[in-house]
Amino acid sequence: MKIADVLKQKMTLSFEVFPPKEPVPLTGLLDALDNLYRFKPDFISCTYHAGGDRRDRNMEICRAVRKSGHEIMTHLTCIGNTREDLHSFIGDYIDIGIENILALRGDYPPGWNGTRGDFAHGQELIEFVQDEFPGLCLAAAAYPEKHITAPSLEGDIAHLRIKQEKGAHFFMTQLCHDIRAFERFTDKARKAGIHLPIIAGIMPVLSRDPVIRMTFSNGCSIPAELAVIMGKYEDDKAGFKKAGMEYTVKLIHRFIDMGVNGIHIYTLNRWEDVAVIVQDAGL
Repeated sequence: MKIADVLKQKMTLSFEVFPPKEPVPLTGLLDALDNLYRFKPDFISCTYHAGGDRRDRNMEICRAVRKSGHEIMTHLTCIGNTREDLHSFIGDYIDIGIENILALRGDYPPGWNGTRGDFAHGQELIEFVQDEFPGLCLAAAAYPEKHITAPSLEGDIAHLRIKQEKGAHFFMTQLCHDIRAFERFTDKARKAGIHLPIIAGIMPVLSRDPVIRMTFSNGCSIPAELAVIMGKYEDDKAGFKKAGMEYTVKLIHRFIDMGVNGIHIYTLNRWEDVAVIVQDAGL
């Protein structure tokens, strides 16, 4: 089923997982997925590591999700990929019944200054997939606090317009802990002519250092409410996790209240914590 069709009917709930590095077995992640399925997600998203490594594991996870009867959306990046590569990869995905792809540039691996592939930007990849495989449903990345390399939020939203015009069917956002920033982004995007559904990407607040690392590396802000938690529980991991999970639940409620088209939780492959958050949020 195409995710864009589901978004026409209701707010979606979805989870993102990532392929573990070799030689870590996949059994732990497959068990995590079995536990996440009980929340009846509208789809599962599986990352595709920049540079192409772990593609076989991505494919194995996609195949397992499809076999379970659930919808899967794979990531696909520009990094290191030629047109021929992408034709082959997408053909493989179609062969196992995948209809949904998140098409994005991808993060440069260490030492890279460009994609080293045939496409430099996400909108070029979107246009290619739309032209060559028009039956697929395409998601595009959006950045509520702008992409870290963009000169301004307005300039970044202009790129969203291009992705929309090139054939994207909906947007999925980068993590955003600041609901006011998200509201500002949504308002500007709609005024700029962005009419596609926008799914809010949510990174659970579980550990202090990863929150700092992820927000800083993506150019995201830490709002005052979250900063208070970080200061109060600086040396108390258990206390921080409890308060952080409560903050995440509040954030989900705020996103729902503002009318987002979907809630997408970056699980970090930690299904136990995500299960508590989903239950406490009433999802």
